[in-house]
Amino acid sequence: MPKGFIGARQTTIGREIEFSGTGVHSGAPVSVILHPAEPDTGLRFLVSKRGRIVADIPAHVSCVKNLTLCTVIGDEAGASVGTVEHLLAALRGLSVDNCYIEIDSKEVPIMDGSSAAFVEAIDQTGVV
Repeated sequence: MPKGFIGARQTTIGREIEFSGTGVHSGAPVSVILHPAEPDTGLRFLVSKRGRIVADIPAHVSCVKNLTLCTVIGDEAGASVGTVEHLLAALRGLSVDNCYIEIDSKEVPIMDGSSAAFVEAIDQTGVV
């Protein structure tokens, strides 16, 4: 989120949180690691391939590339991440302002089709 975001308290998660699941559109396995982040980082998707970060995509409306069937964000180089809405809703709903979201696929795992698994894990970890 940009500096000055209304309601921003400069919070992050208490520690790393790992998720794994399946992409609803691709059927591919997905691993996601939420990392605590410094103030003014915002919510950022770090796309990894073979353990190396290949893209850093801010979760910002200016990065929205498509809204057909899911929300897809991307960068100018063509990297993208889809089905971001449930994870972002959980982070925003729990007032997490800063978080690195490391992901090894082109979409966030669908989990149970809601934000519940993300909310539960963030609640257990805590917000600082």
